[in-house]
Amino acid sequence: MTFTYAPGWAEPLFILFLFILGLCIGSFLNVVIARVPEGLSIVRPGSRCPKCGHVLSWYENIPVLSWLGLRGKCRGCGAPISPRYVLVELLTGLLFLACLKRFDWTYALVPALVLVFLLVPLTFIDLEHWILPFSLTLPGIAAGVLLAIPQGAEAVGQAALGAAVGFLSFRLMEYVGWRAFKREALGGGDKFLVALLCAFLGWQSLLGILFFASLQGSIVGVALLALTGRAGPRGAPEAEGPASPQGPQADASVTPAPRTAPAQEEAEEPEATMTWDFTKPGLPLWKRVVLVPVCLLVQPIPDAPLDDAGEEEEWVPGPTNIPFGPWLALAGLELMLLGPWLARVLSPEVAMMLGGAR
Repeated sequence: MTFTYAPGWAEPLFILFLFILGLCIGSFLNVVIARVPEGLSIVRPGSRCPKCGHVLSWYENIPVLSWLGLRGKCRGCGAPISPRYVLVELLTGLLFLACLKRFDWTYALVPALVLVFLLVPLTFIDLEHWILPFSLTLPGIAAGVLLAIPQGAEAVGQAALGAAVGFLSFRLMEYVGWRAFKREALGGGDKFLVALLCAFLGWQSLLGILFFASLQGSIVGVALLALTGRAGPRGAPEAEGPASPQGPQADASVTPAPRTAPAQEEAEEPEATMTWDFTKPGLPLWKRVVLVPVCLLVQPIPDAPLDDAGEEEEWVPGPTNIPFGPWLALAGLELMLLGPWLARVLSPEVAMMLGGAR
């Protein structure tokens, strides 16, 4: 399906419009990145300085130009404005152009732009907060399936199958990893992000996503360890004991944090256990039957470790932990944008296996 548009002489104007649209959407995504992790509305109140509360005028909200004009400082209090705002705006605009280069003015451009719209905030939220919010991943999965409707029933089935295969594969890896390492090896939010990616890119992309995300994340993690002595964020206290990300929105670490114990401490740590909710005593049969698929699909793994007061321990990233979500997002974008190139430079069998020949 190809769009009809203005004559060739007007195409540069359309390209410029798409880039400016990307900058404006990137400006909105900055609001999403800042507010969604805090549970705040992305609509009200309007944009304002987080330090002094100064409400931004329209001319202070122009993507890129306002930041440059203000020299990266708030007009009200003079507090520095993070260059991340400009980075997100430029990144979104450039990714919009990359999608146009890949898909031209066809319907395939629409889901590509929507995928960028979802992956940019998920990446920056995960980098800062180590979470992949349901408010982005679940609507994203639905969007991947719904946007396939104009391409026919087969495309819708492929999108739904992709979401299911991506989710179930990472759910299985999540459980197997816990059984192998006796601790949470994958974050609970990763399987929803992979389901989102596979809904847009198809189940054939799953192996490629896993391969490129693991390879690139490991390379960067090792490089950071060699250069700075840590891969995790600066200022975060080192995790002690078997603590791990908790809850359905927690993210994964590429490398598990090492555990150290005083030499004189001989006592073994209690083995992590997994108690499925449907096995708990006192439940009627019908409720057990209903809980079986629910627990197998979404029950957190493992049971949350408790402190001496019986409360959940707060997990903090250790020096060897890096979030996995950004690498999954990067791998998905690479497969989407570089598919034809991968098909040319790799053997047909390898390209097909990695999902790059689509």
